[in-house]
Amino acid sequence: MIKKLVIAAISIIAISGCSQEPAPQAAGGGQQPPPTVSVLEVVLQPVENTVTLPGRVSPLRQSQVRPQVEGVITERLFEEGAFVEQGQQLYQIDDSRYAAQLASAKADVKSAEANRKTLEARSERYKGLLDKNAVSQQEYDDAVAQAAQADAQISVAQAAVALAQVDLEFTKVYAPISGQISRSYVTVGALVTSNQTQQLATITQLDPIYVDMQQSGKGVLKLRRAMQESGTLPVTLVLDDMTGESYEHEGKLKFSEVTVDETTGAVALRAEFPNPESLLMPGLFTKARVSISNTEELLVPQRAATRQPDTSLSVMVVNAQNEVEARTIAISGTYGDQYIVTSGISAGDKVIVAGYQKVRPGAQVNTKPWQPQG
Repeated sequence: MIKKLVIAAISIIAISGCSQEPAPQAAGGGQQPPPTVSVLEVVLQPVENTVTLPGRVSPLRQSQVRPQVEGVITERLFEEGAFVEQGQQLYQIDDSRYAAQLASAKADVKSAEANRKTLEARSERYKGLLDKNAVSQQEYDDAVAQAAQADAQISVAQAAVALAQVDLEFTKVYAPISGQISRSYVTVGALVTSNQTQQLATITQLDPIYVDMQQSGKGVLKLRRAMQESGTLPVTLVLDDMTGESYEHEGKLKFSEVTVDETTGAVALRAEFPNPESLLMPGLFTKARVSISNTEELLVPQRAATRQPDTSLSVMVVNAQNEVEARTIAISGTYGDQYIVTSGISAGDKVIVAGYQKVRPGAQVNTKPWQPQG
């Protein structure tokens, strides 16, 4: 019996000793690592301040070719759609009648000159007779007056020659300006007159070329100030809204009306563009981007900012200790998909762009550079 009690006591002591050993720690225990967020280091970037306006292409010069005398078109001397030079003959009008009128006017001059010689000789003869009292003073005065009248008749006849010469020259229709000529609106054999409403053709000068725009009276103040500072402002054209295709040549804003249209409240603007390939055609509608200024600004992606209940904007910034700070920012506008920040952050600050939803101010974070998609 005593032996059994001793064995039982030893067993209890052994069990008790085993229960005092430390329990193993649970697997995976310990503090969680800080979350990782994507940040963008804010730096000054060039920002172009532009205004986009609807515009319409208009020619630098355009002239309607019209006849100045009546007659039948006998010849067309140009190729439709071609480039013509100023002074190049385009049409020939039948000149037979005007050539005859010129010949008749020249004959009238000769007749008047012959008449003047006769009257001058008589006035000289009467002068000698007057000294001998063979003619009266009245007869002599009449002879002198008739000689002077003959001089006037010569001047009238010479003016008629000049007019007939002009009419004869007008049978040759010349290009008043250089440029691209349209199709001919009349054919050979057509009768034309000096007062007809239909032009013979139209010549358009395409290089350089104008783009006319409209801007509101209030909005044009900024443009006028910029023009006063720089003289001219660069302008680019968007030819296709769907594809974003731009015109390869840059233009200059060179003109602004000095009055506001009372009916529309807008001011007319005009830009000049080089057009060596004649790609821009009069009447074409386009969009013009006028560059007002280029400045260095702090830009923050719009997706990094949140709107607060009081309508203010805030961003999350990671400081030098990798702690999150909340900053309220002020903006002056947008540039693409970014805000132009005027206060609240400085160059060199690291703004959280992705992952700020899972952190709070004061939290420790790990950072990685933010990569914009697309």
